[in-house]
Amino acid sequence: MEKLQKLGLPVLVGGLILFILVAKSFVNIGYGEAGVLFKTFGNGVVTDEPPLGEGLNIVMPWNTVYVYNVKQQEVFESKMQVLSSNGLDISLDISVLYQPKIAELGLLHQTKGSNYLNVVIIPSLRAVARSVVGQYTPEQLYSTKRDAIQNEIFEQLVEDVESQHVQINSVLVRDVTLPPNIKAAIERKLTQEQESLEYVFRLEKARQEAEKLRIDAQGKANANRILNSSLTANILRDKGIEATLKLSQSPNTKTVIIGSGEDGLPIILGNQ
Repeated sequence: MEKLQKLGLPVLVGGLILFILVAKSFVNIGYGEAGVLFKTFGNGVVTDEPPLGEGLNIVMPWNTVYVYNVKQQEVFESKMQVLSSNGLDISLDISVLYQPKIAELGLLHQTKGSNYLNVVIIPSLRAVARSVVGQYTPEQLYSTKRDAIQNEIFEQLVEDVESQHVQINSVLVRDVTLPPNIKAAIERKLTQEQESLEYVFRLEKARQEAEKLRIDAQGKANANRILNSSLTANILRDKGIEATLKLSQSPNTKTVIIGSGEDGLPIILGNQ
């Protein structure tokens, strides 16, 4: 009995150690995550095999698994200070949608680590934004060139980080803040340009209306000239006779013919 009691403690301790080792052999990877395996008695970070996928994974208890979020994520840089082409301070609000390249997750862990956002993406974003914005004037940044700037930042950022095992999905310039006096001057200029365009439009519309009236008047003048050249005394006499006949044939009209008028036409007196 005493021997059993002496054996009990070592067996209990051994069982506890075995349980811990077995428990450490199971690693659960959540949804939208992947694991990088570090082999303690091997070559360290595993880079030549796919990362561990979602669900329960069995690893040797002396190895370590580093879990990464591989879903699309967003970083928002607020009030990033940059300079325009003429040296004025500009403030940008920029969002970047990114995620690690899953197939290169081991290399990312080995070369950059889990803090790759602050090591790779944010420094590159700031450098690229300053380089791109520095090519434009405040007026271009405020009005016509925002989409172009956004696309240029995206393209250059992708080029900068693609070799560093990170994927950039999109870049969005949310706001461009100019110095108040510059913004007011640009808005005044845009208002004046709009008023000038409106004035030109009104002038063009008035010119078109005048041209329309001129064409209508010319058409009427041409018609009258043709009509006048075609009307002779005989034609007018025939028209008068035709009208006289129509009046005489009307049941509601009493006519009295008393001689003739000029050109031989009868004088017609109505019932009034």
